[in-house]
Amino acid sequence: MALRHCHNFHDFRLLAKRRLPGPIFNYIDGGADDEVTYRKNSAAFDKCDLLPSVLTGVSDVDMSVTVMGQRLDMPIYCSPTALQRLFHHQGERAVAAAAEKYGTLFGVSSLGTVSLEELRKKHKSPQVYQFYFHKDRGLNAAMMQRAKEAGVEVMMLTVDSITGGNRERDLRTGFSIPFRLTLGGMIQFAIKPMWGINYVTHEKFHLPQLEDHVDMGGGASSIGGYFSEMLDPSMNWDDVAQMVRDWDGQFCLKGIMTAEDAKRAAEIGCTGIVLSNHGGRQLDGSRTPFDQLAEIMDAVGDRIDVMMDSGIQRGTHVLKALSLGAKAVGIGRGYLYALAAAGQPGVERALGLMKAEIERDMKLMGATSIDQLSRENLRSTPIGAAMNSQRAAT
Repeated sequence: MALRHCHNFHDFRLLAKRRLPGPIFNYIDGGADDEVTYRKNSAAFDKCDLLPSVLTGVSDVDMSVTVMGQRLDMPIYCSPTALQRLFHHQGERAVAAAAEKYGTLFGVSSLGTVSLEELRKKHKSPQVYQFYFHKDRGLNAAMMQRAKEAGVEVMMLTVDSITGGNRERDLRTGFSIPFRLTLGGMIQFAIKPMWGINYVTHEKFHLPQLEDHVDMGGGASSIGGYFSEMLDPSMNWDDVAQMVRDWDGQFCLKGIMTAEDAKRAAEIGCTGIVLSNHGGRQLDGSRTPFDQLAEIMDAVGDRIDVMMDSGIQRGTHVLKALSLGAKAVGIGRGYLYALAAAGQPGVERALGLMKAEIERDMKLMGATSIDQLSRENLRSTPIGAAMNSQRAAT
């Protein structure tokens, strides 16, 4: 399969699977425990139907949005994800360039493989810095100050990852940083030699945001050790409130899932929240962000910018989220598969296809701007009614 034959999320996933060694593909592809939540994230959109209007005149469509003070040319953004240069040697450089081409926001992770300063200097599109809360309060302050000096517009604190999820695919293959592969995992690398050639012939893999704090050689300071030893599970609302005051700018919490937590975020001065279950990679069996969106919009939609991620695969998914009130939606695997498949051209194709889907679907919905989307565009069938209908049909 060539890149030009990729037309959707599933095509990019298939191409990435063909090109990546099994342990690395499964790191992107997998979820926690039995991966129930991972599967539910996308399926949740199927329970809700779009109701289009016709004869509205849709020759010109404006899909721009403003979220946390940042204007985006389309209502999707590239969520911050870790370890991108493992998937393709261009890593965050490819994602940032593609995001700039399409006028949208991109995120840089604390576990990113390109420095946030380099990306901020090269690209004009809005940049989010995603970080974790450390036991070392001085480190937290230093990371925020570094981001401010680099010119990062939005600070994003991940709040659903005080400990790592149980990702059993990684346990089976031995995926870790540094690698501790099982025999099966080593065989997977052997049968995909091009990945290894690219890995050793390009810039050495490192974590510039944390290189002074994480020893890539292993031990307690490996990536696994970073989560178990350096992150602070005692983090609470008072800690976050202090960080919001110290940052004194656009501040977002990623991983909010309840109306009460959304209210607290607004009360302490956050300007945005991201409804997220980390793509099904943390608490398996948790509710999906899309299923929680209406409840949280009712609670805080007039006080704070609400976004969501996890499970977005289609333009229609985006429109359903926007119709419930989300200001924008984030994609993760949706661009990571494309990155792994073809680097920057892959990410550009993925974003371009998504933009075309959203524009086409808005026209089919009879909407010429995002603010014309509302709950009036949606209908849902209760599970019980659907089951009764199926029984009647049989």
